[in-house]
Amino acid sequence: MTTGVFIDGAAGTTGLEIAARLAGRSEFSLITLADDRRKDAQARAEALNDADVVILCLPDDAAREAVALIANDRTRVIDASTAHRVAEGWTYGFPEVIGRDTVAAARRIANPGCYPTGFIALVAPLVRAGLLPVAWPYTCHAVSGYSGGGKALIERFAREPGIAWRGYALEFAHKHVPEMQAYAHLALAPLFAPAVVPAYRGMVVEVPLALSIIPGAPDPTLLRDALRAFYAGSPVVSVAGDVPDGGEIVLREGMPAWDGLRLHVIASADGSQARLVAELDNLGKGASGAAVQSLNLISGLPETAGLVL
Repeated sequence: MTTGVFIDGAAGTTGLEIAARLAGRSEFSLITLADDRRKDAQARAEALNDADVVILCLPDDAAREAVALIANDRTRVIDASTAHRVAEGWTYGFPEVIGRDTVAAARRIANPGCYPTGFIALVAPLVRAGLLPVAWPYTCHAVSGYSGGGKALIERFAREPGIAWRGYALEFAHKHVPEMQAYAHLALAPLFAPAVVPAYRGMVVEVPLALSIIPGAPDPTLLRDALRAFYAGSPVVSVAGDVPDGGEIVLREGMPAWDGLRLHVIASADGSQARLVAELDNLGKGASGAAVQSLNLISGLPETAGLVL
């Protein structure tokens, strides 16, 4: 018996990537709408209610409207928008942090944001273990490929090929901050400084730590060991050694699709400073790959089925 899946917003970047990961998989049958019916409310309502699982790849308001159109208690939802990430009754779709069984049992799953995936993966286990303080003014520097901004930003980079770096969220109100704070279990909102570079996909998220002034902060080796223990056995998340090969981390313009997540704890020689760094694909573990991972879990399938690892 196959699982019927409807991707609402299938023509967008995230929707197309999800469909590509599901292509050829006999466990799922895709419910599709013709181009002229995608914005037809009745057609969408029928598809939403016919599906076993709905994956929403929509703007926030449209995602909320889509959920309201579901008139049964059978259809399960994975929402790739920001709309429900800290909402009551929704499960955060980060199985490595929230728990695989919790995600597998969920009826409503909020797909994590791309930047928060890196930040939470680095910080949450260390705060949970008591190795880093709950009440500390953490900073998060991050850079992403421009596909994370959707069609509008993709088109802008095509129109303006001279853009080398685009810093944004300068109003200190980025929509990812609430989930970063909530799921990293922090008392203070992190200072978030994101930017976009002229690469289509890929992401590097960094949390610098001045360990010498953090009360009770441990040796960086203990931070790395704690992350390795937390993600032990994960087929998706890996923890690298101290200094990366070649002494650098590179985000390449033409990187292929990838659904993994690689973490680093890079420390100064005296242990007084450390840089927590996450590498991921903003369209992979940061979006479509994460949605497919959750879909696999709620369908009782191996979590890595169809993923690019």
